[in-house]
Amino acid sequence: MDFVKEIKRLKKEKNAIVLTHCYQNIEIDEVSDFVGDSLYLSRMAAKTNADIIVFAGVYFMAQSAKLLSPEKRVFLPNINSGCLMADMINVENLRKFKSNNPGIPVVCYINSTAEVKAECDICCTSSNAIQIVKSLNVPKVLFVPDTYLGKWVQQNLENVEVITYNGFCPTHLRIRLEDIQKARIDYPDALILAHPECHGEVAKHSDFVGSTKEIMQYAIESKAKRFVIATEKGVVDRLNRDSKLNNWGKEFILINDKIVCQNMKWNTLEDIYNVLLKEQNEIFISREVAENAAKSINKMLYAGSIK
Repeated sequence: MDFVKEIKRLKKEKNAIVLTHCYQNIEIDEVSDFVGDSLYLSRMAAKTNADIIVFAGVYFMAQSAKLLSPEKRVFLPNINSGCLMADMINVENLRKFKSNNPGIPVVCYINSTAEVKAECDICCTSSNAIQIVKSLNVPKVLFVPDTYLGKWVQQNLENVEVITYNGFCPTHLRIRLEDIQKARIDYPDALILAHPECHGEVAKHSDFVGSTKEIMQYAIESKAKRFVIATEKGVVDRLNRDSKLNNWGKEFILINDKIVCQNMKWNTLEDIYNVLLKEQNEIFISREVAENAAKSINKMLYAGSIK
């Protein structure tokens, strides 16, 4: 079966769109209407007139799309595609963390479930975390669930104490300082671009630290011709493809061959076809959770710090 052809047919027939995170397998881009990071995709979902949204990503991303587009039907191609970081915190853990640090506002990374977002004061992304924490204008914040993003925020702000929950991204933690040191020797002319979910020592010794979107934008706009990328493989695949298509003459190297998020790779063209055909794996969020989680996201949007 020609899944690309059939998906395009079903999309037109059902007024559906496919949103694809840039950590996904690159062949999914062929049927995608928008490709990017999770919040960008959710914002695109909110703007579209589509009746059905298929989110090729992980569970919390599909939830975020549903929170911003409650009137639309949202589907996840592989319902088991979750986020290991998001799974490191639940409502019970969060409430305990808050009770141990009473009276302190909680900033919640977008990489979390709707249930966790509903218990927090404001959401953030990796691109606006610094601005969001700063906008609260308080001496202390709690930051969940990613300790490394929280610590990176702390390093970039004065007069704010960031108390972090002990969550992390297993994929980004496979990048170590030794990888940076080796890359400097192997590719002395290359710039090293890292995600703030990486260990602090990796971020400290990189040339640029930013979100997935910011890394890609930096690489595109830079005059340099070679880059070592310290984030998930899908970013490297797309940058090399686009460099070839657009004659940038740039080379993008994955910092080590272990930087693959297997959960992100679970979605396939066949899964997308089946979801569109059978309308299975729909995302549902209870009204109470949805209302409170949406408040957390909308406060972030209101802060005006989205890049």
